Amino acid sequence: MTEATALATERIKQGEWTYEDYLNLPDDGRLYEIIEGVLYVSNAPNIDHQFTVVELVYQIKHFVTSNQLGYVLTAPFEVHLTENTRPVQPDVLFIKAEKWPARGAKYFDGAPDLIVEVLSPSTRSQDQSVKFRAYEKAQVPEYWIADPKARLVQVYTLLNQKYALLGDLMGDEVIESKVLAGLKITTDSLFNKL
Repeated sequence: MTEATALATERIKQGEWTYEDYLNLPDDGRLYEIIEGVLYVSNAPNIDHQFTVVELVYQIKHFVTSNQLGYVLTAPFEVHLTENTRPVQPDVLFIKAEKWPARGAKYFDGAPDLIVEVLSPSTRSQDQSVKFRAYEKAQVPEYWIADPKARLVQVYTLLNQKYALLGDLMGDEVIESKVLAGLKITTDSLFNKL
């Protein structure tokens, strides 16, 4: 942690972080997110994480573009879910064409249509609990958690405003999406084989 970050974290209590506080953090290569007023800091991810992110983007973007459904982005890009949960920077997100922000936008305001987080040792519990609750509260219609270590993808969809697990998918099982109907991804294709 840089000296500037350390000073800021001493000055601001967890639970009281604002977007304005975030804007004053240093540009030091770390990923900063504020969820329910709590600051989370992550280091750069490992190769297995990034391999999975690239495969997800490639396969989802190909489907989305072919069907003219919207757009796919990756971190770092700010998503402002609520007043107290901004920014989050999902690993992969899909936004329908009709919700796409104006050219030059610095962030997306609201709930993307699909978010995928790829677990890494430093973000595992955050992605599985803190972000899970934040995305559910913001009513993100679909949330996937990809685990390169277990070679597993969990797909959650909103049902009565709560996430319901559609499946724990591994190996040659096919990932399907309610948001992107017709999308089919073989689970094992998302993970580094070396």
